[in-house]
Amino acid sequence: MRTPIRVAAAMAAAGLTLTPAAALAAPSPSPGAATVTKAGTSFLTATTITAGQPVRVGASTGDHLYWSFRADAGQVHEIGVTVTFPKRRTGASTWTVDVFDGLRRRQACTAGAQTPTAATAATSVALGCTLRRVRPWAEPWSGDPLPGTYYVRLSVTDLPEPDLGLPIEVDLLVGAVDEGGASGDDGELAAALVPNTRAGTVLTAEPTPEPVAEEETDLTGWLPEAGSRWVWTTVGGVLAAVAGVAGFALTRRPRRR
Repeated sequence: MRTPIRVAAAMAAAGLTLTPAAALAAPSPSPGAATVTKAGTSFLTATTITAGQPVRVGASTGDHLYWSFRADAGQVHEIGVTVTFPKRRTGASTWTVDVFDGLRRRQACTAGAQTPTAATAATSVALGCTLRRVRPWAEPWSGDPLPGTYYVRLSVTDLPEPDLGLPIEVDLLVGAVDEGGASGDDGELAAALVPNTRAGTVLTAEPTPEPVAEEETDLTGWLPEAGSRWVWTTVGGVLAAVAGVAGFALTRRPRRR
């Protein structure tokens, strides 16, 4: 009689554990949203998208694809990606989707197939990542998601070398659910986490060199310094010559008549 009770308790506990992850429905495109057909190759060239805006782009296996979107406090985001293989591959491949905040900190996924492996015969692979709720503020050391710009990176981490460069088709969609940002958080972020992409200014023309004043000719500049080794070498040579002449004069014998 205790076994069914234990099983029911275990199922209830599992249900409680899975409920938050399954509460967020799969993302769906917004009505009338224009489809994005390009992707960036780095953080600086990431293509900007919005929640509910579908993405469909062609790429090559091995490319790192980047997109960016804005997240506000109280939102929970889910990223869904589908990679389609138009041509047959020679082996299995492992894909991964990573999400970073405005400070380039990698954010953890609470649900979704973040690093799935596509079998050799598979024609597509689905990836997913559900982020934690964006908080209005947090301690600097916590690493919690904060309002600002977020980056999505799609890449392949393991594949046979002959499959490198094969064409792929990528469909991506970011969904957002607003759960409210004031509850449970006593504070507010002063400014959104947006990377500084204008750290300096670009010069439009070459700077004009300042005129150099003509220096007066100084003959003393050609003379070595008093402590130079050339001075001491010269003085030593002169003294040696004088000593040699004096010694020769003192030791010379007078001539006989």
